[in-house]
Amino acid sequence: MKLSPQLLAPDNHALVLIDLEGQMGFATHSINITDLRSNTALIAGASRIFNVSTVVTTVVEESFTGPVFPEVEEFYPKATSNYLDRTSMNTWEDEAAYHAITGLGKKKIVLAGLWTSICIVEPALSALADGYEVYVVADVCGDVTLEAHDRAMQRMIHAGVQPVTALQYLLELQRDWARTETYAPVMDLVKKYGGSYGLGVQYAQHMLQPEAAPA
Repeated sequence: MKLSPQLLAPDNHALVLIDLEGQMGFATHSINITDLRSNTALIAGASRIFNVSTVVTTVVEESFTGPVFPEVEEFYPKATSNYLDRTSMNTWEDEAAYHAITGLGKKKIVLAGLWTSICIVEPALSALADGYEVYVVADVCGDVTLEAHDRAMQRMIHAGVQPVTALQYLLELQRDWARTETYAPVMDLVKKYGGSYGLGVQYAQHMLQPEAAPA
């Protein structure tokens, strides 16, 4: 049996969360903000459950873009996490962020954040040029218009970036339901942030409990 080397695993990549901040979210119209926040929680939570090497970076947080989404801070509290604040729009051009990401020693890099056409395209293309395999979580990215997001995704895919989605990312890390040490945390995360899939999990678990059966 041979698994694809393109598959993501907890130990073979770094996750970079870029500019998931209030001011960037206000003008994001390519995705419903509720979906964006839930999807953000799915990948942030997944990275915690599976101990994925993760970098959280912001852009001029104090004077312009404000704090990160609550869904990021839920899993990466600012009091105990090292947020890297930048002035450059391209994370790859910020020396501290660049060294933090490349210093993790992972050849696969997963990017997610706002806005797709600037803050994601620029580091994605730069990381590709540096020889990294780059993945972008398409539904944890957004832009001022759907056109801007779609063209940015198209540009990156043409360059060699591999698109994934938040739920796909989570389930690709779990991969096997026999992995009991992460099964319950994954199900809890899905029930809280997984939308209709989460409701389905909650329903199934309830209905399969012996005490839920009619007398």
